[in-house]
Amino acid sequence: MSRTLRAMALVILVASCGGGQGTAPRHLDDACRIANERPEYIKAFRKTERKWGVPVHVQMATIHQESKFISNARTPHRYALGVIPMGRQSSAYGYAQALDGTWEDYKKATGKRFARRDRIRDASDFMGWYMVTSRSKNGIPLTDTRNQYLAYHEGHTGYARGSYNRKSWLLSVANKVDARADVYQAQLATCNLRR
Repeated sequence: MSRTLRAMALVILVASCGGGQGTAPRHLDDACRIANERPEYIKAFRKTERKWGVPVHVQMATIHQESKFISNARTPHRYALGVIPMGRQSSAYGYAQALDGTWEDYKKATGKRFARRDRIRDASDFMGWYMVTSRSKNGIPLTDTRNQYLAYHEGHTGYARGSYNRKSWLLSVANKVDARADVYQAQLATCNLRR
């Protein structure tokens, strides 16, 4: 086989390895099926739970709300006059929808210079770091999905100011995230996960 042909085969092989990771798992309402379909997810969530203390179901419910488990999720574009593109609504990106500045803070604080928002183990670790910071700054228990989500959405300062109280839609979303976490927790307690 010629060098050129081998190089082309290698490029095709490498390009095909990442296929499908931008897509969500098929059954988003079933934590067991998510974990069995994407075993790397449950491995990352468990590692974060051991390291930071954030329960798996809290992480899963938050990621579900933020990105629906889509690795390269972005916020929608903004348009002026309904047609002129003005960029995205924010710099939020990846599984955890972390903003550019917050992601940089995380990388500096943890020394993870090469962490990526579209890699589940990094997104999960980020979430653990952020929620532990929410506990430190705002006194929110790691098991309090609703308030952890509100602090995650509003930022630590916004949460401390109670900015979420003026956003009925956000309070409704936080209640849904909390309910989903309860469902995920019950499901995870009964499912038979592949190791």
